[in-house]
Amino acid sequence: MRSRPGSVDLAAMREEYSTVGINEALLPPEPFTLWTEWMADAVAAGISEPNAMVIATVASSANFSSPPQPSSRTVLCKGTSRNGFEFYTNYRSRKSEEIKASGTIAATFPWHGLHRQVNIVGRAEQTTSAESDQYWASRERGSQVGAWASSQSETIESYAELEDRYNHFDNMYPGAIPRPPHWGGWRILPESIEFWQGRLNRLHDRIFYKQVSVGQWERTRLSP
Repeated sequence: MRSRPGSVDLAAMREEYSTVGINEALLPPEPFTLWTEWMADAVAAGISEPNAMVIATVASSANFSSPPQPSSRTVLCKGTSRNGFEFYTNYRSRKSEEIKASGTIAATFPWHGLHRQVNIVGRAEQTTSAESDQYWASRERGSQVGAWASSQSETIESYAELEDRYNHFDNMYPGAIPRPPHWGGWRILPESIEFWQGRLNRLHDRIFYKQVSVGQWERTRLSP
């Protein structure tokens, strides 16, 4: 359905992608090296919050009387390694409950300014307490208090209620603030990683890495 007269014409919105494509001869045998290079490009290009990633989760169908609905949201990637990509959140939130139920997760790094995206599908595991403590200690005090104040994903009566809870915990911990026991990290363990590069005439590059065994990846090209 086309937009109404006088409204924004979404159908007319288009941008031609004339960026240089992916040279397969230069690709590494595993995806983490390429992701690191693309992240560096995003930082150098001044992309706003280049570590932002959209994560998608879905609960186990055993917990629903009808097919479960997927949900997505944007979080910040706060660590990477050969094992995966880390983000931190409330373990009682909807996202965490759905991860616990299904064990699976998907993530996308949307670097629109470079006409690039990286799509990840895999499993998720909690980071260790030591890892969560280390990242918690690097957070600003306001963010730490906010983690205590927010019962993430639960219904609240008003913003004033949230402010009251913030002030309560701010006063409770005048010095160092301990990490809440219900707050910590998740590590996405990729089973596949796709690199998408916009190209002319919508003939985009899609390079797909699939893990076939521990540390071993198979690389293929997908049609756009």
